Amino acid sequence: MSKVKVGLVQMSCTADKQQNLQKAIVKVREAAAKGAQIVCLQELFTSLYFCDVEDYDNFKLAESIPGPSTDELQKVAAELNVVIIASLFEKRAQGVYHNTTAVLDADGSYLGKYRKMHIPDDPGFYEKFYFTPGDLGYKVFKTKYGKLGVLICWDQWYPEAARITALMGADILFYPTAIGWATSQDEATNVEQYNAWQTIQRSHAVANGVHVVSVNRVGEEAGVKFWGGSFFANPFGAIIHQTSHDQEEVVVQELDLDKSDYYRSHWPFLRDRRIDSYQPITKRLLDED
Repeated sequence: MSKVKVGLVQMSCTADKQQNLQKAIVKVREAAAKGAQIVCLQELFTSLYFCDVEDYDNFKLAESIPGPSTDELQKVAAELNVVIIASLFEKRAQGVYHNTTAVLDADGSYLGKYRKMHIPDDPGFYEKFYFTPGDLGYKVFKTKYGKLGVLICWDQWYPEAARITALMGADILFYPTAIGWATSQDEATNVEQYNAWQTIQRSHAVANGVHVVSVNRVGEEAGVKFWGGSFFANPFGAIIHQTSHDQEEVVVQELDLDKSDYYRSHWPFLRDRRIDSYQPITKRLLDED
């Protein structure tokens, strides 16, 4: 398919896991009613962003994948004939947990999952306490409506992740996200941080010649105001649509996948890659000694 309609769901969450899931399903239905063929939900949408504290009780929020949430979403995907990208807290085994996104095809089938590779540990974002780094590698999912590359939040700062996923054939890069401003910071700092967040992802679109869809949450939780600002970027990094910073929104945009061929032909970054010279990138630092 050369053109596909993609929906994003930007919403706030509560402490009630089932309530959040049902709210997301309502919004998936809303996106489908607007013509969406693919719908992407934000990072960890079934709960509050619990990584603001290190609390063992929060492990109770985790579930198997496939599991209860994917079971419900698969029924919705089949009913609406939409692909659903669902970010969940995965319990892989006793004591082993991942930040994981499941991809469900338009016939309701479970296509697989991607486990977040880059795990942050910063004030208010204590993800290393909860999540084992992903071990499935980077993934592309062949859906009814195209090949989808899925990365998760902190992955969005790493051009290597975007490049590898694009080289695997992704038509679109999706980034389910949960990121925001500390309410203690001044406005200038907040604006600078948001602009950096959006700019790095737009650069992935440019460097790889693919559309980028980034889906964030809104609402204030534990001193963090999630900044929303979800967006669609075309394969040359232009913003097609950006949501508000403080409102729940369901947005659907038509993406022309043939644009990748146009931009990659006119700006042939992939053609001119010097793959013979990139071995040093696998080192942590290039120390003189």
